[in-house]
Amino acid sequence: MAQNRNMPVATADNVGGGLFTVISVAVLVGTEIMGAALAAGWALGGLFELGPIFTYVLMAIFGVGGVALLVMFVRVEGSGRHA
Repeated sequence: MAQNRNMPVATADNVGGGLFTVISVAVLVGTEIMGAALAAGWALGGLFELGPIFTYVLMAIFGVGGVALLVMFVRVEGSGRHA
């Protein structure tokens, strides 16, 4: 196939994604993070037979960590900086 190198290429004016994209990604990643965090607390509580109270405490601790990870992710994703 012959390529015409003289054809202008359309450039995207919106670099970095929009607000709707960031919110959508935050919801998707947030559900994954929170599901994994709560499941980890539940699994460790069951593995060590800690009882329901300590299992809920572990789930809360992992849940807070999950929220912290989600906040860090949204701040990086929303700023447009990617590693």
